[in-house]
Amino acid sequence: MRSNAIVRVFVFLLVVLGTYMWIGQAITAMTGGERKAASVVEVTPEGGEAIFWGKGRCFTCHSLGGEGSAVRCPNLGQFGEKFPLPIGARAEQRAKERSEETGTHYSSTDYLVESLAKPDAYLVEGYKNEMAIVYAPPISLNLKEIKAVIAYLQSQGGDLDLDNIENPGELAQSYYARIAAASAAGGGDPGNGEEMFADTCSDCHSIAGDGGDIGPDLSRIGEKGLKFISQSILRPARKISDGYETWVVVTKSDERKHVGLKSGDTPAEVQITKATGEVAVIPRDDIREIKQDEGASVMPNDLTEMLTVKDFQDVLAYLMMQKGDEASAKEAAQ
Repeated sequence: MRSNAIVRVFVFLLVVLGTYMWIGQAITAMTGGERKAASVVEVTPEGGEAIFWGKGRCFTCHSLGGEGSAVRCPNLGQFGEKFPLPIGARAEQRAKERSEETGTHYSSTDYLVESLAKPDAYLVEGYKNEMAIVYAPPISLNLKEIKAVIAYLQSQGGDLDLDNIENPGELAQSYYARIAAASAAGGGDPGNGEEMFADTCSDCHSIAGDGGDIGPDLSRIGEKGLKFISQSILRPARKISDGYETWVVVTKSDERKHVGLKSGDTPAEVQITKATGEVAVIPRDDIREIKQDEGASVMPNDLTEMLTVKDFQDVLAYLMMQKGDEASAKEAAQ
């Protein structure tokens, strides 16, 4: 009897598993099906097609004409009165609209790059801002894969311009730099990273002249690489930039300890700028002890406890972008 019960349970589990697999295949078929992507994608319409219907999983939200049944986001083919033109031709029209709206020249490549890198920049009427950041987890397309998708979309009724995709103007190059930085950081959304930096770091650090001066300027921090940036956040006291050493001053009058950067040093007084931004001015004749604390940093040691794993990764992606205009443009073109 016990043996028969075990057999029935086993058969039941097989039926449940088979049903689950059938439902998964049916859902994939309903959304347009998934096609196997090439192991090494080429920047061609064929390479982009493999990404669109494979790793990129674009088909879960977009249909292409009569292919697929996803309706969450705009149909990218020619479909009914709402979409009389496929996306390639549509991108050329939208580029003109964006040029007029922004005062910045857009090519169809610029429009398509912007649609993937910053999908909330232009929303099609009747659709919400809910497109995934395709270069961030869980999709995590790299720059080459995104270029291939752009080639595929541009080929849908538009004029395919591979040279412009590989070597676009300044607008698309800036988005390429954002994508390249996210890929270098192992995924992450530099847009959210910029917001996190403004909320968490800009009181002490500046980028391009915007922010505080308690800590080093980070306008070119990306040139030092991901490992350096990560360690600087996780273990800020391990390597301190010249001029940003931590000093400790103890006063005679009240035995008060002031810890921070030595932002001023004259025969009459010493100025200590604390992590809060407060500046303590201590007369020389009131100093009992002054010394450099080599094992400490003004930067908080528990900064990562204030950030989620995603926020930390996003900040890394944003900081990896900070390489100066020339370096960023060169990297994006590679």
